[in-house]
Amino acid sequence: MIQPLKWFLLTSVALFGGVGLVYLVFPPILWCLVVVGPLFLLGLRDVCQNSKSLLRNYPIIGHGRYLLESFRPEINQYFVESNSEGMPFSREKRSLVYQRAKKVIDTQPFGTQREVYRVGYEWIGHSMAPKLPLKKVPRVWIGTDQCDQPYHASLLNVSAMSYGSLSGNAIQALNEGARMGDFAHNTGEGGISAYHLKGGDLIWQVGTGYFGCRTLEGIFCPDRFREKSNLPQVKMIEVKLSQGAKPGKGGILPAKKVTREIAEIRGLPMGEDIISPPAHSSFSTPIELLHFLAKLRKLSGGKPVGIKLCLGVEYQFLSLCKAMIKTNLYPDFIAVDGGEGGTGAAPLEFSNSMGAPVHDGLRYVNNALVGFGLRDKTRIIVSGKITSGFHMASKMALGADLYYAARAMMFALGCIQAIRCNTNTCPVGVATQDRWLVRGLVVEKKKYRVQHFQEATIKSFLELIAAAGLSHPNEIRPHHIHRRISMNAVCKYNELFDFLESGELLKEPIPKSFVKDMQRATSERF
Repeated sequence: MIQPLKWFLLTSVALFGGVGLVYLVFPPILWCLVVVGPLFLLGLRDVCQNSKSLLRNYPIIGHGRYLLESFRPEINQYFVESNSEGMPFSREKRSLVYQRAKKVIDTQPFGTQREVYRVGYEWIGHSMAPKLPLKKVPRVWIGTDQCDQPYHASLLNVSAMSYGSLSGNAIQALNEGARMGDFAHNTGEGGISAYHLKGGDLIWQVGTGYFGCRTLEGIFCPDRFREKSNLPQVKMIEVKLSQGAKPGKGGILPAKKVTREIAEIRGLPMGEDIISPPAHSSFSTPIELLHFLAKLRKLSGGKPVGIKLCLGVEYQFLSLCKAMIKTNLYPDFIAVDGGEGGTGAAPLEFSNSMGAPVHDGLRYVNNALVGFGLRDKTRIIVSGKITSGFHMASKMALGADLYYAARAMMFALGCIQAIRCNTNTCPVGVATQDRWLVRGLVVEKKKYRVQHFQEATIKSFLELIAAAGLSHPNEIRPHHIHRRISMNAVCKYNELFDFLESGELLKEPIPKSFVKDMQRATSERF
């Protein structure tokens, strides 16, 4: 068998020799060199380069492999995957968001496409005496005990996505959609930009880089924080401890996505990657964290202040709970993110193998707060692949009060899950700063889609609750959600998981599953 390299060399000699012979009788044959010449030069380059073994051994034809690989994700997504297989979001979930965002028909004919006897399949039990869905959409008060300016929040809000990670058009469309739908828009840790100030309620997220409220050295600046936090659009403050995409790791905004405007908003120089450190410099113990939250609450004029985290080392959250008991200080809300990822770009190890998945993290945080008798002091916001009313119901059964959605809101803006968020080449202008690509996202159209998706998702949630025979979402309990654990066995959440009684961690005997964590937890350190 002749190896491709030898074939290339022999073919090249034969081809050019043949062209030379034919030229003697038919001079126009030289026009074929317009095609043959560049191919020969490409093959010669492939043979001489030493960085790609495939091209060195298979000149010219090896490029076919790289060509196919370049659009493999699109081929897989559009022609190979079934409606329920795709990851991180299946076509079924993406289509649901698109349909509701566009206000087109979102019903499904011919029954479910799910394998209902697959282990892990979940459903909510309906009642033989269903209720009529609530006409008035319920809202949730946050910060009633400690705050001068408590916030009456919507059930579903825009999760943290920074300007810089997302384009200005995307941020503006999210904010205007939030204004029209009367729900909140989390700024992400990148600070407050002009695109955030279009009338929508803001939850200002303060991360480890203190962007928008920092000194030149990167230290928290009370004066700058006071100025920004007292803007009328800012309704709550969220201190980010960790996020699901990369828990325990700081954020990175590549230099190629850093415009002069972004650098000015964040208070950093141009031409460099913007890096958030993994930990805060303003506190290092649970008690210090709570005093920092109290400081922010005072500086902001009494607005609700909370934290965001992806659960990692469980006993460290118990340390925070012990600090709450000791100081009588507590966050007004706790946003629980899932380790299964988010909009932020992250190393594969962090996306795949770091942090508790959202259901596990949510259940632990809720149990800890209940066990310490703190559940009525703070609200729980949960974030993690929420695209439907059932996702909201299943998380409320585990302890959630209200919700964030990030990637679903991106789908509402037109995201096609191209998974190029970290390359500045997002083809629909959502996660890029390339002006040509950003122009494709028309704010006047997309803002309505954000509003429509949020409204339709809450509507579906309330319909599910009513079908289950419940008059209000706060009536949902763990026993309402079923999960298949084998082909022939089904359990309800209350049978699968342990749920603590109020104050159970403050008295003996400590529940067995919490004994070791309680022994290790201390309010003096994480």
